[in-house]
Amino acid sequence: MADPRNLFSVRGKVACVTGASSGLGRQAASVLAQAGAKVVGVARREDALARWQAEAGGETHAVPFDISERDALADLAGQVSEPFGVPDILIHAAGINTRQTADDVTPEGWDMTMGLNLSAPFFLSQHLIEGMKAKGWGRIVNFASLQSTRAFPGGIAYGASKAGIAQLTRAMAEAWSPHGITANAIGPGFFRTELTAAVFNDPERAAGNAAQTCIGRNGEPEDLDGPLLFLCSDASAYVTGQVLMVDGGFTAK
Repeated sequence: MADPRNLFSVRGKVACVTGASSGLGRQAASVLAQAGAKVVGVARREDALARWQAEAGGETHAVPFDISERDALADLAGQVSEPFGVPDILIHAAGINTRQTADDVTPEGWDMTMGLNLSAPFFLSQHLIEGMKAKGWGRIVNFASLQSTRAFPGGIAYGASKAGIAQLTRAMAEAWSPHGITANAIGPGFFRTELTAAVFNDPERAAGNAAQTCIGRNGEPEDLDGPLLFLCSDASAYVTGQVLMVDGGFTAK
């Protein structure tokens, strides 16, 4: 029986976090580093990624990379495995929301959304999965959304990609959990990030979203910490293929 004091520990584990330069990806990369994991942060913006690394503390490494380039993901898998070894934990937090209405969606916007939000998490995982299988232990955490199950204005491409993430998570679990690798997703509610700036810049809309929750407020970045550590540690060893909504009860009402 595992020592309960170590159930949520990620100390010594190697974690790779995409989207580590901002928002919830930055929060995830930072809390894992502070909890003792060796964290490789991946993001397109080199300057912002450098700021994350300077502020995160712990053992970290930064890999500036555009993960929307699918053909280059095999190379990325090699780069993120160089500093500390093959990741034990893989967090797919990078994402984009073009906010194009259904009538205005362009093929370019659609392909960009699907490529970054849905294709990259699968293909990067695929490139790293053999290393996890060799260890007999792994944690994959995808980022779902309120729009995995609900339709919001201007969110047809984003919502389709996040609904896909929910099913991708289940399919990853079916394929890889027999090898000791769990696959789950976090579904954030409304958190103040660069991606949700348009929402929070409208005080009335932000207040309406807070009122929709059971708790009565929107999310703060640190609200992500506990659920993330749960899904990345031995505490969730028998949890796989699930979407954990971290939304203050938004989807319960």
